Amino acid sequence: MTELAVLPDREGRVGTLFDRALGAYLGLAIGDALGATVEFMTPREIAARHGVHREIVGGGWLQLAPGQVTDDTTMSLALGAALLRGEALGRPFDTQLIADAFVAWWRGRPVDCGHTCRRGIQRYLLDGSLEGPPHDGDAGNGALMRMLPAALATIGDDEAFARVAIAQAHITHHHPLSDAAVLGIGRLLHAVLAGAGEAAQSETITHLVAAQPAFRFEPYAGRASGYVVDTVQTVLHAFTTHAGFEDCVIAAVNRGDDADTTGALVGMLAGARCGARALPRRWLSRLNREVLQQITDQASALVALALAPRRAIPIPID
Repeated sequence: MTELAVLPDREGRVGTLFDRALGAYLGLAIGDALGATVEFMTPREIAARHGVHREIVGGGWLQLAPGQVTDDTTMSLALGAALLRGEALGRPFDTQLIADAFVAWWRGRPVDCGHTCRRGIQRYLLDGSLEGPPHDGDAGNGALMRMLPAALATIGDDEAFARVAIAQAHITHHHPLSDAAVLGIGRLLHAVLAGAGEAAQSETITHLVAAQPAFRFEPYAGRASGYVVDTVQTVLHAFTTHAGFEDCVIAAVNRGDDADTTGALVGMLAGARCGARALPRRWLSRLNREVLQQITDQASALVALALAPRRAIPIPID
């Protein structure tokens, strides 16, 4: 098991932040690996085959090994690597580097790639454009599922977050609902990382839904498809109705349909809320070792990027 160490800091505040950030990233991968088994199944089919699906066992339509992750996690890792490479090259938050990273990811024959992501990557290869035109077919959840590294690299700087998060989104997805989801869920994640309590989280969610009423999740419609509205509703419903990490993620993935993505996003938020040290060890131990190491390394580096003195960004931690 990779050691889940935290960074030292006076009063332990940066250590707490890193524990939450690592919890978010590992939670994303856990939800992805758990949900992939039941992706594209209905709740009734899941119940018939698994009862309540609660263990990382692999399989599913992609025939994954236990602990293997899908594009939700691997595209996030590609984005994170691009952000860190841009910092090293003196080209911070360079959208071309992000697009190049997505190309390298795609050429590496990932286990899965959504149609909209593929179309955007192919467009970039064809004409070099970093943003496709607005498209009605771009209202999927592909830009949302991978935005975690953009949020970690811009903790404390909402303007930078909005700029980077939308830039990475528009490489493949250019739709107002996708944009609203990326910004809304990203800002909720920032609030949770900062230690926001239940009341503050609720207020952030209220603002998210007020800004885009399509995301209203009460009463919950019960749809968990790849349409970004269904995804956000499912994620917010699971996150707000279950306090524990396991309960959140299990509730989301047992809705089926795009279960790897809803599981990943709920895992991200719930993992940030509880921190890495509180994640279920039986699930962590099942994650692919290489992915576990990459996530641990990236979480540390992305938080360090956000905390870099040259940026002089105040970090709001309890």
